[in-house]
Amino acid sequence: MIMRQVFIHALRSRWLIAGFNVALWLLVYLSAFNLGGKAPPYSEADSSGPPSQTLPPVGKLAPLLGTGIWPKSIIDTNALSPFFTRHFIPPAAPTPPPPTTKKVELTYQGFYQTADGPKQTIVKMGDSFLITSPGTKVTANLFIADATMQSLTLTNTSQQTNILTLNTKKEIEVPLP
Repeated sequence: MIMRQVFIHALRSRWLIAGFNVALWLLVYLSAFNLGGKAPPYSEADSSGPPSQTLPPVGKLAPLLGTGIWPKSIIDTNALSPFFTRHFIPPAAPTPPPPTTKKVELTYQGFYQTADGPKQTIVKMGDSFLITSPGTKVTANLFIADATMQSLTLTNTSQQTNILTLNTKKEIEVPLP
């Protein structure tokens, strides 16, 4: 019990902590300044090498390594055998069904109206311009429902609507004809 108290008292001593602190800082200082060592000498390698050796005659090796000297495979690798399996060959991928829809880029450019005529909308489809009136067909099954200063409302036969804002390109999926 007394030995334990003496040991705890020594560990709590400020002199012991100060001594450890000085010793650690001395080790850091010495390791930072290489402990008096020096770096290995670096120099560029000489470009001269050993003299080249004469090449062996490789023309005589062709008959030894040719494909005609090896025995033919007795068993075809795709045949049934306990040593070859078709288990890891993936089945042929099914052909995907043909697409039923296509994507069309539409941009509403605005509308104009004469004094006694209907509204005429200007719609850019891809690279071409369509000038149509409300109620007419734009593409496949898209019809113009309404045109305002800021937006164009398109609808289809199943009453789904798409709203195109002015000068904004929108990609719409339509069924193939």
